[in-house]
Amino acid sequence: MTTSPEPRLTSLSHGGGCGCKIAPNTLSEILKSVPHIPFPKELLIGIETSDDAAVYQINETQAIVATTDFFMPIVDDPFDFGKIAATNAISDIYAMGGTPLFALALVGMPIKVLSNQTIARILEGGAQACREAGIPIAGGHTIDSVEPIYGLVAIGLIDPKRVKSNAAAKVDDVLILGKPIGVGILSAALKKDLLSPAGYQEMISNTTKLNIAGPDLAKLAGVHAITDVTGFGLAGHTLELARGSNCTAHIDWHCVPLLSKVQELADQGIITGASDRNWQSYGKEVSLPNKFSAAQLALLTDPQTSGGLLVSCSPESVDQVLAIFHDHQFFNAQVIGKMSQKQEQPLVISD
Repeated sequence: MTTSPEPRLTSLSHGGGCGCKIAPNTLSEILKSVPHIPFPKELLIGIETSDDAAVYQINETQAIVATTDFFMPIVDDPFDFGKIAATNAISDIYAMGGTPLFALALVGMPIKVLSNQTIARILEGGAQACREAGIPIAGGHTIDSVEPIYGLVAIGLIDPKRVKSNAAAKVDDVLILGKPIGVGILSAALKKDLLSPAGYQEMISNTTKLNIAGPDLAKLAGVHAITDVTGFGLAGHTLELARGSNCTAHIDWHCVPLLSKVQELADQGIITGASDRNWQSYGKEVSLPNKFSAAQLALLTDPQTSGGLLVSCSPESVDQVLAIFHDHQFFNAQVIGKMSQKQEQPLVISD
C-alpha cells in the first residue's frame, strides 16, 4: 500500500507569514465598531497607537509586557516555519525594550492532511527559537484547522521607566533600521520555485535572528521610540511611529538595507499581494519622489516576517545605537532617515 506525499506547507495557506495580516485600513474599520472600555492607569500601553505589545505596570520597577503573534506557513520546511513564527512573536517583547520570560504556543493544524511528525517538527522549530531566547514554552492551545497556523503568546518583563513605545519619537531624531528588508519578495520567489539555495538560507537567517538588541537599546536615554517592521512593511510601521509621535518621518531610500537579489526579483514582478493591499491602505499618507519605480514601491510596502527593529534616537546617540546592533551581530543596521516637525504627509520618501 502506498501513501501520497504530504503537500507543501505553503500550498495549504492563502498567505504566508506576516503577509497574511488584515490590511491596516480594513482592521481600522473593524475596530471602529468595537466598544471602547476605559483602561486602568496601570495599563501603560494598550491599543491606542498600534504598538507592538501591551505593557501593564505591577509595581514601581516592574511591568508585564504581553503580546501574541501567529500566522500561516511562509516556507515549506516545518522546522523553519516553526522557528520563524516563534522568533517573530518574541520580537514584540524586544521591540518594547523588554526581556521575554515565557511563551504559550498557539497551534492550528489540518490533522488529516499533515502527519504527526510534520506537526511535531513545527513545534520543535518554535521550541528552538524559545531556547535561544532563554525562555520555556509553558503551555498553549491546539485546534484542528483547515490551514496550518502557528505562533506564540509571549510574556516579558521591563522596568516601566525603560518602556520604548512607537509613539515617543522626537523632532530631529535619527531613524535606524536593524535588519534588511525584502522577506516578502523572497517568500514570493520561493512559492514560484525561483529562490536559490543561497537566497533561502539568507531568508531563514534573517527571519530566525532574534532582535535581542532591544533591551540594551532601551537602556539608552537617547533612544526615544522602538518598533519592529513586520506585515505592514517599512512604510506602514514607520507611519505608525510618525502618527503616534505627531511628527513626519523621512526615509532616504538609497540608505535602506535590502536582502540580496530582492531588487532584481522585484524588477521582474515577483512581489506579494500584501504589498498592494498595504499601499491601498496607507498610500495617501506617503510622499514619493518623482521617479520611484513600481519595484521600489513594492519593496517599501513589502510585508516583513520577523523583521528588524526600527529605532528613533537623538543624533548624539546614533553611534551608541549602531554599536549595540553590531555587538549583537546585526551588521546590516543602518541609518535610514530622520524625524521632523509634522508636515502635510506623515511619511516622506527621498531617493
